[in-house]
Amino acid sequence: MHVVVAGSHGLIGSALVEHLATRGHRVRRLVRRAPATSREIGWDPDRGRLDAEELRAADAVVNLGGAGLGDRRWTPAYRATILRSRTTPTALLARTLARLDDRPRVLLQGSAVGFYGDRGDEVLTEASEPGEGFLVDVVRAWEGAARPAQDAGVRVAHLRTGIVMSRSGGSFGRLLPLLRLGVGGPLGDGSAVWAWITLEDQVRAIEHLLTADVHGAVNLTGPSPARVGDVVGAVARALRRPAVVRVPRVALRLALGEFADDVLSSQRALPTVLATSGFTHTHATLDAAAAWTAGRGR
Repeated sequence: MHVVVAGSHGLIGSALVEHLATRGHRVRRLVRRAPATSREIGWDPDRGRLDAEELRAADAVVNLGGAGLGDRRWTPAYRATILRSRTTPTALLARTLARLDDRPRVLLQGSAVGFYGDRGDEVLTEASEPGEGFLVDVVRAWEGAARPAQDAGVRVAHLRTGIVMSRSGGSFGRLLPLLRLGVGGPLGDGSAVWAWITLEDQVRAIEHLLTADVHGAVNLTGPSPARVGDVVGAVARALRRPAVVRVPRVALRLALGEFADDVLSSQRALPTVLATSGFTHTHATLDAAAAWTAGRGR
């Protein structure tokens, strides 16, 4: 397939571009500068600039862009950046696709399990109602910005991504070096539930959704969400390191600001739609995911 990817230099985007290329797909990146090669498309979401003709030949668009939630403290200005960096590019892509007569058939749109808010042990599926809070509002606006494409007949799937377990980069990548040194441990009281997924399964799931007949919300999570303490403990065991240095909520708040509340939010989100569509996880258990993350499993 011919796939255009926005947000292609982030953790997931970089891995996705590499994965799709190895699988024989033609990939072009949307970049916010003059294109350096024919595999790049220049655009400027803030100024509403995107040449629709550059998208006409594509089969699908994958939009993963957005300012990092943990990159800085959530001042009022950065809250606005978090929202704008997601909704403005999405709205531009959706409007552009809607204007094309011969348009890409698919828009896989970045989203997050943050849609559900902090829900404790409640089992969450794509049919669950949204929660409350700043990130809930961001995700709802983010998904809503893709509506013009959906109204024009494009198949839009919202990729509600959980905690991505990676060997480097991303929120989880910040924890891994501490665990390698044996100085990491459970975050908060360790009881929050993380809807985790390995980076490998994340990109495999996105490729699967290029052709699977899935519309609307789809939880990109593993089949067995687990408590934070269990996730950290499993990775530490795979690294053959202890994980006894508990990081209290107050310390996380001091280090991360309001982002700490998101890290400790509890979402037992299940990949119901993904499973129904026929996707099979490579890392279906926490132990398998931890071994892969630690570099000891396939």
